[in-house]
Amino acid sequence: MTTAKSRLFVALDLPEVAAAEAVVGRLGDDVSAYKIGLELLFGGGIALAQKLKRDGKQIFLDMKLLDIPNTVEKATANIGSLGLDFLTVHGTDRKTLDAAVMGRGSSRLKLLAVTVLTSLDALDLVEQGINGTTPSKLVVRRALMAKAAGFDGVIASGQEAAEVRAAVGDKFLIVTPGIRLQAGADKDQARVVTPTSAIRDGATHLVVGRPITEATDPAAVARQVVAEIAAGC
Repeated sequence: MTTAKSRLFVALDLPEVAAAEAVVGRLGDDVSAYKIGLELLFGGGIALAQKLKRDGKQIFLDMKLLDIPNTVEKATANIGSLGLDFLTVHGTDRKTLDAAVMGRGSSRLKLLAVTVLTSLDALDLVEQGINGTTPSKLVVRRALMAKAAGFDGVIASGQEAAEVRAAVGDKFLIVTPGIRLQAGADKDQARVVTPTSAIRDGATHLVVGRPITEATDPAAVARQVVAEIAAGC
């Protein structure tokens, strides 16, 4: 059953397991889902992910896979065998997406395509040689490609959530990082939104890291985010 609490992924973007476990301990039952990304992955993150899963938490493994199709397929198959819940794959081309779907096989792993990183803006796309488009248009294009490939959803900024929702329909997942609780707290993110606006515009799940993990009372901030999600659902 999807609840407001289960729609919040707390990002454990921390360098070591001990620090992540300390955050998890402080959050307790106020959080039911966690994201483990590349920083923690190489500091014992897989073992922690499996432990949290055994403890009843949902786990989002933020691997952002991108390689030749054979490698993506086999990596996805291995990840699917871990029994975790969500996996990210870069949604830049159809071959990569198709390979991940093949690798998932019959596992219950949900696949999420990374559309355009929330740290990028229009000038960054030009620098990459992607001309004649905007982040929002590229996000929608890649979301449609991911849906056609059989993915369960996408990672997209809340700034594009409404456009993606209009393009992909009601059942496709839109997982939104770059969440900030107040204006001006963007740090290294270029396209950020508040929890209320993201949910209102069609996001199904939010990823929140530092606003919670660096807070004096992380559980209180988590409850605030969940309350905003509930109000917007």
